[in-house]
Amino acid sequence: MSSSATGGRTFLDMNAYQWTVLFAAWLGWGFDVFDGLLFNYVAPNCVPTLLGLELGSAEAKSATLFWTGALTSLLLVGWAIGGIVFGAVADKIGRTKTLLLTMALYSLGTALCALAPNLYVLAFCRLIASLGIGGEWAAGASMVAEVVPEKRRVEAGALLYTSAPVGLFLATYVTWTIQGQWFAGSPEVAWRYVFLCGLIPAAVALVVRMFVKEPERWQAVAESVRLSEIFAPEYVKRTLSGLGLALTALLMWWSCNAFIPVVANGLAATAAEAQGLTGAAATMMKESWKATATNAFNLGGFLGTLFTVPVSKVLGRRAMFGLYFVGSAAAILATFGLPMDPYTRLYMYFPIGLTVFGVFGSFTYYLPELYPTRLRATGAGFCYNAGRVIAALGPFLVGAIASQGSDTAGIRAFLGGSAAATPLDAAMNVLFWVGAVPLIGMLLLPFVRETRDQVLAD
Repeated sequence: MSSSATGGRTFLDMNAYQWTVLFAAWLGWGFDVFDGLLFNYVAPNCVPTLLGLELGSAEAKSATLFWTGALTSLLLVGWAIGGIVFGAVADKIGRTKTLLLTMALYSLGTALCALAPNLYVLAFCRLIASLGIGGEWAAGASMVAEVVPEKRRVEAGALLYTSAPVGLFLATYVTWTIQGQWFAGSPEVAWRYVFLCGLIPAAVALVVRMFVKEPERWQAVAESVRLSEIFAPEYVKRTLSGLGLALTALLMWWSCNAFIPVVANGLAATAAEAQGLTGAAATMMKESWKATATNAFNLGGFLGTLFTVPVSKVLGRRAMFGLYFVGSAAAILATFGLPMDPYTRLYMYFPIGLTVFGVFGSFTYYLPELYPTRLRATGAGFCYNAGRVIAALGPFLVGAIASQGSDTAGIRAFLGGSAAATPLDAAMNVLFWVGAVPLIGMLLLPFVRETRDQVLAD
C-alpha cells in the first residue's frame, strides 16, 4: 500500500495508511521508553540483591543511589552511540528496516537482564539494549515526518511522543503488579520477571513489518551520507542549536526521572516506619508511592506533549522552548526546594512532567524540520542523541553525591540550605539545583532556528 494513498480520509486529514505508520512508530517509541526505564523501577530490589546486601538497609539504599546513577549514565552513553549510528543507518537502508532492527535489539538486551548473575553482566545487557533504544527514535520520527500530510506534521509529531508517557505508565503498572502484588513477598526475584517483559516489543516488531513500508519520500533520494555533512556551513548552526536544546532537556529529564523511584521509595519508607508497617505491607506501600509519583509525572508529560502543538503553531518554536524552560525551572525548584508533606511532594511530579517531560513532544517534529530528506535521520538522530553523552553526567553525579548521604551536608550548607542527614535528603538537595539547567538553556534561544510555517525540505 502506498503512503500517498488518498482513499478513506480520516481524523486530522490522514488516511488509513498514514495512521498505520504513525501507530507503528508510536509503538516503537513507547516500548523503547518502556524498556529503557525498567531498571530504574526495580533498582531498589535489583541492586542490593546482586550485591548481596540486605534489602532496606542503609548500605542497600546508598548502593542503589550510586548504581542507579551509574547505570542510567551508561544507558545514556549507549543511547547516544545507538542514536548516532542508527540515524545514519536509517538514511542508508531505510526507516522501516531500522525501526525493526532497533526494536529487536532493545528487546533482547532488556530480556537478558533477567538472567544477570551480577551487576557487571547487567550493565553489559543494558548497554546492548541502549544501542537499540537510541536508534529507534530517529527512524520513527523521520518516517512519520515524511509520510503524514505537510499541514499535520506538528500534530503527528506530538502524537508520536505521547507514547513516551504511555510507555512509562505501562512500565509503572508492570513493575507495580509484579513487585507489589504477584511477588510482594519475594522482592529479591521479582525484578527478574519485570525484565522478562522487555520481550514484548519483539513481538510487536513482527506485526509492524507486515503493514509498514519505506516512505516514498526517502526512496526517491536514498543514498549514503556522512555524519560530517550536518556540519556543513548551511547546516552547522541548526545542528548546534538543536543539539543544545536537546541537551538542556535531556539533563533535566534524566536527572529528575531516574530518581523518581528512589525519592518515592525513600519517602514511603519514612512514612511506613512512622506507621509501624513492615514486610509485605511496607513493600506494597513503597510500590504504591512509586506508582503515584511516576503516574503524576507521566500524566503531566502526556498533557505537556500535546500542549506543544498549539504553543508552537501560535507562538512559534523559539517561544515554545522558552516557555517550557521557564516552567521547568519553576517546577523543579518548587518540588525539591519547598517544605511540604511527603505525600504531597509525590504530586509535584505533575508540573515537572508537564514541563520537563512535555517539551520532548516538540523534538519529534522540530528536529526533522531542520534537515532535507537525505540527511533527516542522521541530523535529527545526532541532535537528539549526541547530547546524552554529556547528559549522562547528570544521573551519575546525582547518584554519586546522594549515595554519600550526610557527607553532602556541606554542599547544601555552603549554598544556604540545611544539612542533609540521609541519602534521600541528599538526593533532593542535588535535584533542587538541577533547576538551574533550564535557566542556562534560555541562553540558547537567540540561536534557535524558527521553522514555523515552513515546508519540510526534500
